[in-house]
Amino acid sequence: MGTLYLVPTPVGNLEDITMRALRVLREADLVLAEDTRTSGILLKHFDIHVPMQSYHKFNEHQTVQHVVERLKAGDTVAVVSDAGTPGISDPGFLVAREAIRAGVEVITLPGATAFVPALVSSGLPCDKFCFEGFLPQKKGRQTRLEELKDEPRTIIFYESPHRVVKALQQFVEVFGPERPVSCCREISKVHEQSVRGTLAEVLAHFEANEPRGEFVIVVGGKEQTDEERSERKSKEKVQAAEAAVPERADKTIVKPSPKSKKKKEFDPNLI
Repeated sequence: MGTLYLVPTPVGNLEDITMRALRVLREADLVLAEDTRTSGILLKHFDIHVPMQSYHKFNEHQTVQHVVERLKAGDTVAVVSDAGTPGISDPGFLVAREAIRAGVEVITLPGATAFVPALVSSGLPCDKFCFEGFLPQKKGRQTRLEELKDEPRTIIFYESPHRVVKALQQFVEVFGPERPVSCCREISKVHEQSVRGTLAEVLAHFEANEPRGEFVIVVGGKEQTDEERSERKSKEKVQAAEAAVPERADKTIVKPSPKSKKKKEFDPNLI
């Protein structure tokens, strides 16, 4: 059996790649690339010469079985996306799942991913958060936003520049104009920028200044009342207590029926 590696690549600055990622790429028998042209530039920069195969959302279902067969035959395969960690809003999930099902070892290297620096730099709570990635462009978009309306955790979205203003307008409608937000663009690049404020303020900024580059939008969770906060903490305590109690192998307790406790009386008619 070979090994499948999911290898993060820089989201901006090439210096963000790790030494381990470079070693894995050099030693791989095959590199699956979301775009071989983009990944080819990266490999050439670091003088890595390994066969590449295109692997993206339009062909992954057709190629995954062939990749699994190579892994089962003993090959080492590395998966890279155009930028960031494969599987996070990029191809990677399907091949990882199928490799695991086939008994192949799957290893994901730690490394670059856009939402982590955006979250930590936002100034919003990052102890608990939910990652939404790209919202549906049409069908289901409004429904999903309504579901997130009362989410108390910090919420993270990915968005392309030409849809940023529309997204912020929708956020204002659903979450309210005073909800805090941080829009981070061009992470780890020369023109990296974070615009922070209320949704209304940040929307006004990007209506006046054309959005450029890929965006991570970090929205503060809904402020909870003391009653809601107390109720949530109570639920968490109950869940923690239940999780701490070891499950008994046999939870069923058989109680003797009242009849079984009585001593049978002698009936001469039964003789």
